[in-house]
Amino acid sequence: MDHLLNVTTILSVILLIIVLVSVRRAHIRPEYSVTWLIASAAMLALSRMPSVLEALRRLSGLPDTPLTLFMLGAAAFLIMVFRFSVILSHLRDDNIALAQRVAILEYQVKSNSKS
Repeated sequence: MDHLLNVTTILSVILLIIVLVSVRRAHIRPEYSVTWLIASAAMLALSRMPSVLEALRRLSGLPDTPLTLFMLGAAAFLIMVFRFSVILSHLRDDNIALAQRVAILEYQVKSNSKS
């Protein structure tokens, strides 16, 4: 299990670095990076605190500690995917509303230029 926790630690640190570099280079907006930072920091913390992970395993009733780690990771990423789906839905709605406003303005400009 120690090998698995070490691999998880390395992957969490890599994810943290990637997110921070992406924010610094403006590849990702800071408000969207918060979720990634929280998830990777949580995975890093859990991989370095086996006693907490063991307590979560007992609370959840799962048979194996590594399974608990990956179930928590999967749950975190599922929540993140849902959050980004909501954001995309709002952006799509805003895009439709903006296209409608542009069409109305174009119509008004064409109507005023004919008169």
